[in-house]
Amino acid sequence: MWFKKKEKFREVSSSPATQIQEVVDIENDLIKTNLQQNLQFIKDALGTSSDIVIREILLGKEETIKAGIIYTDGLTDTTSLQNFILETLMLDIKEIELLGKTLPQKNLITVLKDVAMTVGDIKEIADFDVLFTDLLSGDTIILIDGYDQGLTISNRQWVERGVTEPVAQTVVRGPREGFTENLRVNTALIRRKIKDPNFWIESKKIGSRTKTNVAIAYINGIANDEIVNEVNLRLDRIIIDGILESGNIEELIQDTPYTPFPTVFNTERPDVVAAALLEGRIAIIVDGTPFVLIVPALFIQFFQSPEDYYVRTLIGSLVRLLRFLSFTITLLAPALFIAITTFHQTMLPPALLISLAAQREGVPFPAFVEALIMEITFEILREAGVRMPRAIGSAMSIVGAFVIGTAAVEAGIISAMMVIIVSITAISSFVSPSYDMAIATRILRFAFMALAASFGLYGITIGLIALILHLCSLRSFGIPYMSPVAPFNVSDQKDTFIVFPLWSLLTRPHLISQKNRVRQQNPSSAKPAPPKNKE
Repeated sequence: MWFKKKEKFREVSSSPATQIQEVVDIENDLIKTNLQQNLQFIKDALGTSSDIVIREILLGKEETIKAGIIYTDGLTDTTSLQNFILETLMLDIKEIELLGKTLPQKNLITVLKDVAMTVGDIKEIADFDVLFTDLLSGDTIILIDGYDQGLTISNRQWVERGVTEPVAQTVVRGPREGFTENLRVNTALIRRKIKDPNFWIESKKIGSRTKTNVAIAYINGIANDEIVNEVNLRLDRIIIDGILESGNIEELIQDTPYTPFPTVFNTERPDVVAAALLEGRIAIIVDGTPFVLIVPALFIQFFQSPEDYYVRTLIGSLVRLLRFLSFTITLLAPALFIAITTFHQTMLPPALLISLAAQREGVPFPAFVEALIMEITFEILREAGVRMPRAIGSAMSIVGAFVIGTAAVEAGIISAMMVIIVSITAISSFVSPSYDMAIATRILRFAFMALAASFGLYGITIGLIALILHLCSLRSFGIPYMSPVAPFNVSDQKDTFIVFPLWSLLTRPHLISQKNRVRQQNPSSAKPAPPKNKE
């Protein structure tokens, strides 16, 4: 019986591949000259889909020419279909016939495309693979009896979200516009900021089922050609059923999959993408998501905010240093508290040591278990606040943390100092402008807590050495992840830990752009200075 079941499983597992092969053969079939055969082929391929509209009409003065119009209800602009396509075919057909007679060297398909139709984008199609892709994208298909070609008319229209302020990446000062789920709207938002003919956008379709539109944007002459070729190569290697969000692309093209640190940057702000393109980076825009990918992505980049460049230099530098300090607190604060209170009590002042000992007098758990309980509880509250309705999510998180922390201290399960440490750590984790980097820090915090509970400060030191070695081994599309710190570059330090004035940022990042590194031709004229006294 076991061998029979195994044989049956082999038969079932092989059937999907056969079905996929049959679908591929159907999609690669060519359009026939018989209209009824073509329409029946489309009906059989799409099944009983109620949103696919197929209409047959008669053309010509004597209504002798048969034609078929196919479109997807809900994705096609029916107003333009009625006013510019059906009206042209059914009412202006006499003029079309005259044009066809005066242009005998052209067939009716060419006349409709070049002369008759008053819509913008029209192209000829010859196979069903392209026909199905355009039809299910919202285009209108015209097939005429006696011709083995058809016309695709671009009149896509669907309900979409407008350009609004980004939710995940807010700033105090800066543009308030964010990307949407429409690919063309997103490219237009970037094009508004970079009006350069060298700003190139290449398009691809990824996903055998979804056929998701993906655009690669870069500035020719600034972006490294090798990185551009590498991006195209990695995208062309993707063979998958569907791409639903840019996170699917990110997971399939990143250099190192087994690392908590993000090696591909994502943003929903057009100004961030424009600034990255001007530095020589490459943007990957995916249709259906407001998050745009930027490569190569470096460690320092996840601590930079667009607001740093919209305020004065001293303010931007101070805020950026606070981000690095918050990163250190988030990563090491609980581990240091565990190590000192467990192994190195002599490092504390006597008054503080007595206070901590008094707080922990009735606590039944060691410091590591105590911190673990509080950290897991806070992570649960954080996720609950994110998933709950926005009106009550933040209130629930604050009240929940306050009530649980107070009750745990009064019950003698957790010490008051541990609640303070965990609270400071949680607040510091929200300072990071990048959500992906904040998650990586939260994951590593538990590893450092375990090392501190096992070996004290020695364990933390070993963990830091391993973390630095791991960061230095990472690469993002061939660029060292820790540059310009490792390898060290003096000129790129102007925009690393602190922000230098814009008039002093003369060159682009050294390893990102090596073709056109000069940003400012005459920096002395851009440097602010008081007016000279004419006397």
